[in-house]
Amino acid sequence: MNTDLALLHRYPFEKLAELKQGLQPPQHLDHIALSVGEPRHPTPHFVIENLIAHLHQLSNYPSTKGSQALREAIAAWISRRFAITPELIDPETNLLPVSGTREALFAIAQAVVDRTTSRPLVMMPNPFYQIYEGAALLSGAAPRYLDCQPANGFVPDLDQVKPEEWSRCQLMYICTPGNPSGAVMSSAYLRRLIELADKHDFVIASDECYSEIYFEEDDPPAGLLGVAAAMGNDGFERCLAFHSLSKRSNLPGLRSGFVAGDANILKQFLLYRTYHGCALPPATQSASTAAWLDERHVIENRALYREKFEQVLALLSDTLAPQKPQAGFYLWASTPVSDTEFARRLYAEQNVTVLPGRYLSRDHNGSNPGENRVRMALVAPLDECLDAAQRINSLISAL
Repeated sequence: MNTDLALLHRYPFEKLAELKQGLQPPQHLDHIALSVGEPRHPTPHFVIENLIAHLHQLSNYPSTKGSQALREAIAAWISRRFAITPELIDPETNLLPVSGTREALFAIAQAVVDRTTSRPLVMMPNPFYQIYEGAALLSGAAPRYLDCQPANGFVPDLDQVKPEEWSRCQLMYICTPGNPSGAVMSSAYLRRLIELADKHDFVIASDECYSEIYFEEDDPPAGLLGVAAAMGNDGFERCLAFHSLSKRSNLPGLRSGFVAGDANILKQFLLYRTYHGCALPPATQSASTAAWLDERHVIENRALYREKFEQVLALLSDTLAPQKPQAGFYLWASTPVSDTEFARRLYAEQNVTVLPGRYLSRDHNGSNPGENRVRMALVAPLDECLDAAQRINSLISAL
Protein backbone atom coordinates (compact mmCIF):
# COMPACT_ATOMS: atom_id res chain seq x y z
CA MET A 1 0.00 0.00 0.00
CA ASN A 2 0.99 3.62 -0.48
CA THR A 3 2.47 4.53 2.89
CA ASP A 4 1.26 8.13 2.49
CA LEU A 5 -2.29 6.86 3.07
CA ALA A 6 -1.39 6.59 6.75
CA LEU A 7 -0.93 10.39 6.81
CA LEU A 8 -4.57 11.12 5.96
CA HIS A 9 -6.80 12.48 8.72
CA ARG A 10 -10.32 11.28 9.35
CA TYR A 11 -12.91 13.22 7.40
CA PRO A 12 -14.85 15.86 9.41
CA PHE A 13 -18.14 13.99 9.09
CA GLU A 14 -16.62 10.84 10.56
CA LYS A 15 -15.64 12.88 13.62
CA LEU A 16 -19.15 14.38 13.72
CA ALA A 17 -20.77 10.94 13.64
CA GLU A 18 -18.55 9.89 16.55
CA LEU A 19 -19.48 13.05 18.49
CA LYS A 20 -23.20 12.25 18.09
CA GLN A 21 -22.83 8.58 18.88
CA GLY A 22 -25.12 7.37 21.66
CA LEU A 23 -27.23 10.53 21.75
CA GLN A 24 -31.01 10.30 21.51
CA PRO A 25 -32.47 13.57 20.19
CA PRO A 26 -36.11 14.48 20.89
CA GLN A 27 -38.31 12.25 18.74
CA HIS A 28 -41.04 14.89 18.39
CA LEU A 29 -38.61 17.16 16.51
CA ASP A 30 -37.71 16.40 12.91
CA HIS A 31 -34.00 16.33 12.25
CA ILE A 32 -32.54 19.40 10.53
CA ALA A 33 -29.07 19.06 9.01
CA LEU A 34 -27.06 22.26 8.74
CA SER A 35 -23.80 20.34 8.65
CA VAL A 36 -23.39 19.35 4.99
CA GLY A 37 -22.97 21.90 2.21
CA GLU A 38 -25.25 20.04 -0.18
CA PRO A 39 -27.53 22.41 -2.13
CA ARG A 40 -31.20 21.55 -1.72
CA HIS A 41 -32.83 24.18 -3.91
CA PRO A 42 -34.71 22.86 -6.95
CA THR A 43 -32.61 21.53 -9.82
CA PRO A 44 -33.34 23.46 -13.06
CA HIS A 45 -35.86 21.45 -15.06
CA PHE A 46 -34.33 22.40 -18.39
CA VAL A 47 -31.06 20.77 -17.31
CA ILE A 48 -32.84 17.56 -16.31
CA GLU A 49 -34.73 17.52 -19.61
CA ASN A 50 -31.53 18.04 -21.56
CA LEU A 51 -29.82 15.23 -19.66
CA ILE A 52 -32.66 12.82 -20.37
CA ALA A 53 -32.83 13.82 -24.02
CA HIS A 54 -29.18 12.87 -24.50
CA LEU A 55 -29.07 9.56 -22.65
CA HIS A 56 -28.82 7.80 -25.98
CA GLN A 57 -25.22 9.07 -26.05
CA LEU A 58 -24.33 6.54 -23.37
CA SER A 59 -23.38 4.24 -26.22
CA ASN A 60 -20.37 6.50 -26.95
CA TYR A 61 -17.09 6.90 -25.10
CA PRO A 62 -16.70 10.51 -23.95
CA SER A 63 -13.70 12.70 -24.69
CA THR A 64 -11.57 13.67 -21.68
CA LYS A 65 -11.18 17.11 -23.20
CA GLY A 66 -14.95 17.53 -23.47
CA SER A 67 -17.13 18.47 -26.40
CA GLN A 68 -16.50 21.60 -28.42
CA ALA A 69 -19.94 22.90 -27.46
CA LEU A 70 -19.24 22.52 -23.74
CA ARG A 71 -15.83 24.16 -23.92
CA GLU A 72 -17.21 27.08 -25.91
CA ALA A 73 -20.08 27.55 -23.44
CA ILE A 74 -17.64 27.57 -20.51
CA ALA A 75 -15.26 29.98 -22.27
CA ALA A 76 -18.12 32.37 -22.99
CA TRP A 77 -19.28 32.21 -19.37
CA ILE A 78 -15.78 32.94 -18.03
CA SER A 79 -15.46 35.90 -20.35
CA ARG A 80 -18.84 37.37 -19.33
CA ARG A 81 -18.55 36.68 -15.63
CA PHE A 82 -15.02 37.97 -15.07
CA ALA A 83 -14.87 40.70 -17.73
CA ILE A 84 -12.09 39.00 -19.68
CA THR A 85 -11.57 39.71 -23.37
CA PRO A 86 -13.08 36.67 -25.15
CA GLU A 87 -9.95 36.13 -27.26
CA LEU A 88 -7.93 35.42 -24.10
CA ILE A 89 -10.01 32.35 -23.19
CA ASP A 90 -9.25 29.75 -25.86
CA PRO A 91 -11.68 26.81 -25.55
CA GLU A 92 -8.97 24.55 -26.98
CA THR A 93 -6.18 25.36 -24.55
CA ASN A 94 -7.34 27.42 -21.55
CA LEU A 95 -9.90 25.13 -19.94
CA LEU A 96 -10.84 21.52 -19.25
CA PRO A 97 -14.17 20.07 -18.08
CA VAL A 98 -13.85 18.12 -14.84
CA SER A 99 -16.12 15.82 -12.88
CA GLY A 100 -16.71 18.33 -10.09
CA THR A 101 -14.19 20.59 -8.40
CA ARG A 102 -13.47 18.05 -5.66
CA GLU A 103 -12.01 15.57 -8.13
CA ALA A 104 -9.98 18.17 -9.99
CA LEU A 105 -8.68 19.94 -6.88
CA PHE A 106 -7.31 16.64 -5.65
CA ALA A 107 -5.87 15.63 -9.03
CA ILE A 108 -4.07 18.90 -9.75
CA ALA A 109 -1.62 18.35 -6.89
CA GLN A 110 -0.73 14.93 -8.25
CA ALA A 111 0.11 16.54 -11.61
CA VAL A 112 1.82 19.71 -10.37
CA VAL A 113 3.95 18.71 -7.38
CA ASP A 114 7.50 17.60 -8.17
CA ARG A 115 8.24 15.15 -5.36
CA THR A 116 11.90 14.80 -6.45
CA THR A 117 12.68 18.27 -5.09
CA SER A 118 13.65 18.86 -1.50
CA ARG A 119 10.71 19.13 0.92
CA PRO A 120 8.00 20.57 -1.38
CA LEU A 121 5.24 22.59 0.30
CA VAL A 122 1.59 22.97 -0.61
CA MET A 123 0.01 25.98 1.09
CA MET A 124 -3.65 26.15 2.04
CA PRO A 125 -6.05 28.15 4.22
CA ASN A 126 -6.80 27.00 7.75
CA PRO A 127 -9.75 26.17 8.14
CA PHE A 128 -9.87 24.40 4.80
CA TYR A 129 -11.62 21.94 2.52
CA GLN A 130 -9.97 18.67 3.52
CA ILE A 131 -9.35 17.67 -0.10
CA TYR A 132 -6.48 20.20 -0.21
CA GLU A 133 -4.66 18.50 2.64
CA GLY A 134 -5.19 14.98 1.31
CA ALA A 135 -4.04 16.01 -2.14
CA ALA A 136 -0.87 17.54 -0.71
CA LEU A 137 -0.02 14.52 1.39
CA LEU A 138 -0.59 12.00 -1.39
CA SER A 139 1.47 14.08 -3.82
CA GLY A 140 4.47 13.76 -1.53
CA ALA A 141 4.34 17.36 -0.28
CA ALA A 142 3.88 18.79 3.19
CA PRO A 143 0.85 20.98 3.92
CA ARG A 144 1.57 24.52 5.12
CA TYR A 145 -1.48 25.88 6.92
CA LEU A 146 -2.20 29.61 6.74
CA ASP A 147 -4.54 30.66 9.52
CA CYS A 148 -7.70 32.58 8.60
CA GLN A 149 -8.50 34.72 11.62
CA PRO A 150 -11.07 37.51 12.13
CA ALA A 151 -8.27 40.09 12.42
CA ASN A 152 -7.26 39.27 8.84
CA GLY A 153 -10.77 39.19 7.42
CA PHE A 154 -10.76 35.37 7.46
CA VAL A 155 -8.36 35.18 4.50
CA PRO A 156 -4.93 33.49 4.72
CA ASP A 157 -2.31 35.67 6.35
CA LEU A 158 0.43 35.85 3.72
CA ASP A 159 2.75 37.74 6.07
CA GLN A 160 3.18 34.69 8.31
CA VAL A 161 5.02 32.82 5.53
CA LYS A 162 8.82 32.83 5.77
CA PRO A 163 11.00 33.43 2.66
CA GLU A 164 12.38 29.89 2.92
CA GLU A 165 8.82 28.53 2.84
CA TRP A 166 7.93 30.55 -0.25
CA SER A 167 10.97 29.07 -1.98
CA ARG A 168 9.71 25.54 -1.24
CA CYS A 169 6.10 26.24 -2.22
CA GLN A 170 4.98 24.49 -5.41
CA LEU A 171 1.21 24.86 -5.12
CA MET A 172 -1.13 27.09 -3.13
CA TYR A 173 -4.80 26.36 -2.64
CA ILE A 174 -7.12 29.26 -2.00
CA CYS A 175 -10.90 29.31 -1.64
CA THR A 176 -12.82 32.46 -2.52
CA PRO A 177 -15.54 32.89 -1.40
CA GLY A 178 -14.19 30.93 1.51
CA ASN A 179 -15.40 27.74 3.10
CA PRO A 180 -16.42 28.05 5.92
CA SER A 181 -16.27 31.82 6.47
CA GLY A 182 -17.67 33.15 3.18
CA ALA A 183 -14.79 35.66 3.04
CA VAL A 184 -14.08 37.05 -0.43
CA MET A 185 -10.51 37.79 -1.45
CA SER A 186 -10.24 41.29 -2.86
CA SER A 187 -8.69 42.06 -6.23
CA ALA A 188 -5.75 43.66 -4.40
CA TYR A 189 -5.19 40.48 -2.36
CA LEU A 190 -5.32 38.30 -5.48
CA ARG A 191 -2.89 40.64 -7.27
CA ARG A 192 -0.43 40.29 -4.42
CA LEU A 193 -0.79 36.51 -4.51
CA ILE A 194 -0.15 36.38 -8.26
CA GLU A 195 2.95 38.54 -7.80
CA LEU A 196 4.19 36.12 -5.13
CA ALA A 197 3.56 33.16 -7.46
CA ASP A 198 5.55 34.87 -10.20
CA LYS A 199 8.40 35.66 -7.82
CA HIS A 200 8.63 32.22 -6.22
CA ASP A 201 7.38 30.08 -9.12
CA PHE A 202 4.39 28.25 -7.65
CA VAL A 203 0.93 27.47 -9.01
CA ILE A 204 -2.26 28.99 -7.55
CA ALA A 205 -5.29 26.68 -7.46
CA SER A 206 -8.28 28.93 -6.77
CA ASP A 207 -11.36 27.05 -5.59
CA GLU A 208 -14.21 29.33 -6.66
CA CYS A 209 -17.12 26.91 -6.39
CA TYR A 210 -19.13 29.36 -4.21
CA SER A 211 -18.51 32.36 -6.48
CA GLU A 212 -22.08 32.56 -7.79
CA ILE A 213 -23.78 32.77 -4.39
CA TYR A 214 -23.56 36.40 -3.31
CA PHE A 215 -25.98 39.01 -2.02
CA GLU A 216 -25.56 42.13 -4.17
CA GLU A 217 -26.31 41.54 -7.85
CA ASP A 218 -24.05 44.39 -8.92
CA ASP A 219 -21.10 43.29 -6.75
CA PRO A 220 -20.00 39.74 -7.65
CA PRO A 221 -16.82 38.34 -6.07
CA ALA A 222 -13.58 38.83 -7.97
CA GLY A 223 -11.96 35.79 -9.57
CA LEU A 224 -8.33 34.82 -10.01
CA LEU A 225 -8.42 34.82 -13.81
CA GLY A 226 -10.13 38.20 -14.05
CA VAL A 227 -7.51 39.76 -11.79
CA ALA A 228 -4.69 38.09 -13.74
CA ALA A 229 -6.03 39.47 -17.03
CA ALA A 230 -6.41 42.96 -15.54
CA MET A 231 -2.73 42.80 -14.47
CA GLY A 232 -1.67 42.05 -18.04
CA ASN A 233 -1.10 38.34 -17.37
CA ASP A 234 -2.91 37.43 -20.59
CA GLY A 235 -1.67 33.83 -20.50
CA PHE A 236 -2.82 33.31 -16.89
CA GLU A 237 0.64 31.96 -16.03
CA ARG A 238 0.62 29.93 -12.79
CA CYS A 239 -3.11 30.62 -12.34
CA LEU A 240 -5.85 27.98 -12.29
CA ALA A 241 -9.48 28.60 -11.35
CA PHE A 242 -11.88 25.78 -10.46
CA HIS A 243 -15.64 26.14 -10.88
CA SER A 244 -18.60 23.82 -10.48
CA LEU A 245 -22.29 23.54 -11.29
CA SER A 246 -22.96 21.99 -7.86
CA LYS A 247 -23.59 25.23 -5.97
CA ARG A 248 -24.22 27.59 -8.90
CA SER A 249 -26.98 25.48 -10.44
CA ASN A 250 -27.98 23.09 -7.60
CA LEU A 251 -26.51 20.13 -9.48
CA PRO A 252 -24.21 18.37 -6.98
CA GLY A 253 -25.17 14.96 -8.36
CA LEU A 254 -24.22 15.86 -11.91
CA ARG A 255 -20.54 16.04 -10.90
CA SER A 256 -19.65 18.68 -13.45
CA GLY A 257 -17.29 21.63 -13.40
CA PHE A 258 -14.17 22.97 -15.07
CA VAL A 259 -10.64 24.17 -14.48
CA ALA A 260 -9.34 27.13 -16.49
CA GLY A 261 -6.19 29.19 -16.78
CA ASP A 262 -2.56 28.52 -17.72
CA ALA A 263 -2.53 26.61 -21.03
CA ASN A 264 0.89 25.06 -20.39
CA ILE A 265 -0.22 23.54 -17.10
CA LEU A 266 -3.54 22.40 -18.56
CA LYS A 267 -1.76 20.66 -21.43
CA GLN A 268 0.07 18.49 -18.92
CA PHE A 269 -3.04 18.13 -16.75
CA LEU A 270 -4.92 16.79 -19.77
CA LEU A 271 -2.20 14.18 -20.22
CA TYR A 272 -2.63 13.19 -16.57
CA ARG A 273 -6.41 13.03 -16.95
CA THR A 274 -6.32 10.75 -19.98
CA TYR A 275 -4.75 8.15 -17.66
CA HIS A 276 -6.86 9.14 -14.67
CA GLY A 277 -10.05 8.19 -16.54
CA CYS A 278 -12.44 10.93 -15.44
CA ALA A 279 -14.16 12.10 -18.63
CA LEU A 280 -17.69 13.45 -18.23
CA PRO A 281 -20.38 11.22 -19.79
CA PRO A 282 -21.72 12.69 -23.06
CA ALA A 283 -25.19 13.35 -21.61
CA THR A 284 -23.60 15.14 -18.65
CA GLN A 285 -21.61 17.31 -21.03
CA SER A 286 -24.74 18.26 -22.93
CA ALA A 287 -26.69 19.13 -19.77
CA SER A 288 -23.72 21.10 -18.46
CA THR A 289 -23.55 23.10 -21.68
CA ALA A 290 -27.18 24.13 -21.19
CA ALA A 291 -26.53 25.12 -17.56
CA TRP A 292 -23.50 27.31 -18.34
CA LEU A 293 -25.43 29.11 -21.09
CA ASP A 294 -28.28 30.14 -18.77
CA GLU A 295 -28.03 32.77 -16.04
CA ARG A 296 -31.68 33.24 -15.08
CA HIS A 297 -31.80 30.20 -12.80
CA VAL A 298 -28.61 31.37 -11.06
CA ILE A 299 -30.15 34.76 -10.28
CA GLU A 300 -33.25 33.02 -8.91
CA ASN A 301 -31.05 30.79 -6.78
CA ARG A 302 -29.28 33.79 -5.26
CA ALA A 303 -32.64 35.34 -4.40
CA LEU A 304 -33.59 32.26 -2.36
CA TYR A 305 -30.35 32.44 -0.39
CA ARG A 306 -30.71 36.18 0.10
CA GLU A 307 -34.15 35.73 1.67
CA LYS A 308 -32.94 32.93 3.93
CA PHE A 309 -29.93 34.82 5.23
CA GLU A 310 -31.99 37.94 5.96
CA GLN A 311 -34.57 36.04 8.00
CA VAL A 312 -32.21 33.64 9.77
CA LEU A 313 -29.79 36.41 10.75
CA ALA A 314 -32.69 38.44 12.12
CA LEU A 315 -33.74 35.52 14.34
CA LEU A 316 -30.20 34.92 15.62
CA SER A 317 -29.19 38.57 16.01
CA ASP A 318 -29.79 38.67 19.78
CA THR A 319 -28.43 35.22 20.60
CA LEU A 320 -25.75 33.56 18.51
CA ALA A 321 -25.29 36.80 16.52
CA PRO A 322 -23.37 35.34 13.57
CA GLN A 323 -21.74 37.69 11.09
CA LYS A 324 -23.28 37.83 7.63
CA PRO A 325 -20.82 36.28 5.16
CA GLN A 326 -19.65 38.19 2.11
CA ALA A 327 -20.78 35.28 -0.10
CA GLY A 328 -21.51 31.55 -0.05
CA PHE A 329 -24.16 29.74 1.96
CA TYR A 330 -22.43 29.15 5.31
CA LEU A 331 -22.69 30.90 8.65
CA TRP A 332 -19.38 30.74 10.54
CA ALA A 333 -20.54 31.50 14.05
CA SER A 334 -18.80 31.83 17.40
CA THR A 335 -20.23 29.60 20.12
CA PRO A 336 -20.93 30.48 23.78
CA VAL A 337 -19.38 27.14 24.82
CA SER A 338 -16.86 24.93 23.04
CA ASP A 339 -17.79 24.11 19.46
CA THR A 340 -17.99 20.37 20.14
CA GLU A 341 -20.17 20.84 23.23
CA PHE A 342 -22.44 23.22 21.34
CA ALA A 343 -22.83 20.81 18.42
CA ARG A 344 -23.40 17.84 20.72
CA ARG A 345 -26.03 19.58 22.84
CA LEU A 346 -27.77 21.12 19.83
CA TYR A 347 -28.24 17.65 18.41
CA ALA A 348 -29.14 16.00 21.71
CA GLU A 349 -31.63 18.67 22.80
CA GLN A 350 -32.94 20.15 19.52
CA ASN A 351 -32.21 17.52 16.81
CA VAL A 352 -30.21 20.00 14.75
CA THR A 353 -26.79 19.06 13.34
CA VAL A 354 -24.02 21.60 12.79
CA LEU A 355 -20.31 21.02 12.16
CA PRO A 356 -17.76 21.93 14.87
CA GLY A 357 -15.20 24.34 13.47
CA ARG A 358 -12.21 22.47 14.87
CA TYR A 359 -13.06 19.56 12.55
CA LEU A 360 -12.33 21.83 9.57
CA SER A 361 -9.01 23.10 10.93
CA ARG A 362 -5.62 21.96 12.17
CA ASP A 363 -3.83 22.99 15.34
CA HIS A 364 -1.22 25.49 14.23
CA ASN A 365 0.93 28.02 16.06
CA GLY A 366 -0.48 26.83 19.37
CA SER A 367 -4.16 27.21 18.50
CA ASN A 368 -6.90 26.00 16.20
CA PRO A 369 -8.60 28.80 14.17
CA GLY A 370 -11.82 26.79 13.96
CA GLU A 371 -12.11 26.22 17.69
CA ASN A 372 -15.24 27.60 19.36
CA ARG A 373 -16.95 28.15 16.03
CA VAL A 374 -19.50 26.11 14.10
CA ARG A 375 -20.30 25.96 10.42
CA MET A 376 -23.97 26.08 9.51
CA ALA A 377 -25.02 25.48 5.91
CA LEU A 378 -28.25 27.31 5.05
CA VAL A 379 -29.03 24.92 2.22
CA ALA A 380 -32.38 23.55 3.45
CA PRO A 381 -35.69 25.18 2.52
CA LEU A 382 -36.54 28.46 4.25
CA ASP A 383 -38.97 26.96 6.76
CA GLU A 384 -36.40 24.40 7.94
CA CYS A 385 -33.71 27.05 8.33
CA LEU A 386 -36.05 29.27 10.36
CA ASP A 387 -37.06 26.31 12.53
CA ALA A 388 -33.38 25.52 13.09
CA ALA A 389 -32.68 29.12 14.09
CA GLN A 390 -35.52 29.01 16.66
CA ARG A 391 -34.13 25.78 18.10
CA ILE A 392 -30.65 27.30 18.31
CA ASN A 393 -32.14 30.17 20.28
CA SER A 394 -33.83 27.66 22.60
CA LEU A 395 -30.53 25.92 23.24
CA ILE A 396 -28.74 29.19 23.98
CA SER A 397 -31.47 30.11 26.46
CA ALA A 398 -30.88 26.77 28.16
CA LEU A 399 -27.14 27.42 28.31
